[in-house]
Amino acid sequence: MKLKDLEIFVVAPPYPGWGGRYWIFTKLTTDNGITGYGECYASTVGPKAMKAVIEDVFERHMQGQSPENIEWMFRRAYSSGFTQRPDPTVMGAFSGLEIACWDILGKARNRPVWALLGGKMNDRIRSYTYLYPEPGQESAEFWVDPDAAASAALRFADLGFTAVKFDPAGPYTIRGGHEPAMSDITRSVAFCKAIREAVGDRVDLLFGTHGQFTTPGAIRMGMALEPYNPLWYEEPIPPDNLLEFAEVAKSVRVPLATGERLTTKYEFGALLRHGGVKILQPALGRVGGIWEAKKIAAIAEIYNAEMAPHLYAGPVEWAANVHLAASIPNLLIAETIETGGAFHLQLIKNTIKWEGGYILPPDAPGLGIDFDEDLARAHPFTGTGLHLQMQEAPCDYSNGNRFEGGAPSKRD
Repeated sequence: MKLKDLEIFVVAPPYPGWGGRYWIFTKLTTDNGITGYGECYASTVGPKAMKAVIEDVFERHMQGQSPENIEWMFRRAYSSGFTQRPDPTVMGAFSGLEIACWDILGKARNRPVWALLGGKMNDRIRSYTYLYPEPGQESAEFWVDPDAAASAALRFADLGFTAVKFDPAGPYTIRGGHEPAMSDITRSVAFCKAIREAVGDRVDLLFGTHGQFTTPGAIRMGMALEPYNPLWYEEPIPPDNLLEFAEVAKSVRVPLATGERLTTKYEFGALLRHGGVKILQPALGRVGGIWEAKKIAAIAEIYNAEMAPHLYAGPVEWAANVHLAASIPNLLIAETIETGGAFHLQLIKNTIKWEGGYILPPDAPGLGIDFDEDLARAHPFTGTGLHLQMQEAPCDYSNGNRFEGGAPSKRD
């Protein structure tokens, strides 16, 4: 059995677009006709350029190889070109192809992917969601309104969620870390207070940021959150400042989480060695794939750290997350888009089940999903933006900051 053909789908989820402007899916076919699906979570270049990278990685390192040779293909992609260092674009391309290999291997052996990763450690997977507005109620105001966030938190708690994430902490910009505006701190505290009052101790609060702050700025914000006992404080400083996470952790009594923008065990290993972070959030469509994430989970065990696979992408990366999560002992929680995401679930024909706050690992072969190629082709991405984009304007210390989470409010 050899890898023969590659097809790439660039899909734009319909408004409101939870999960990003577009999703990049890979389809691999073997010489004996078995197909597998993967997903790339990388937005350093646009989809046209990313497709070229994916095609190059496949043709150069994987075409004609057995899908079993995942370790060999990883080393080829990681090392060729005299690189041998984490590269989010190349590793993002490889990740989507690698996930498809696991789908093929499971189908060839008539076993789910989790069974090939050491078996099922977790019969069900605790999940969390971002706080999203109700369908039809989308507006820019939602993202800066503590009462709206509290109402959404209560709605998700009543569905069965035991953790929710929100991100009111001000703009994430191209300019690197900044000191938060006092208005950003005030709003963040108001969000925590309103949500905690709405849900009590039924739900963990996951305070999201996206690398906004300098080290002292992250400490100021984190100390203000402490009275509300969040389960985590996510990526408070830029992800390229690995050593500074330990400095934040020394001063803030809220667990730090990070990892969606990191790639390979080398970056996660450095993070763990220097201390400070005990919750790792790899995005399997960027980190190097399922096997690399399994290695990261094993390294994390040594440091008494837990895994919380990240998801702001499509349903194939979600499926990969679910199989990894089912197989590891140090799982904390896994992200979902609401209870699976309306369009996400349509794309995989509702083949992953969510029930009472938990994801149920599929038992069907491979990733256990039924990918709807016709639906994917019916929603091509035709825009010019990246999957996610940073703000170019600096933090506004005079007039407050207006920003949106999740996706743009307009139908673009």
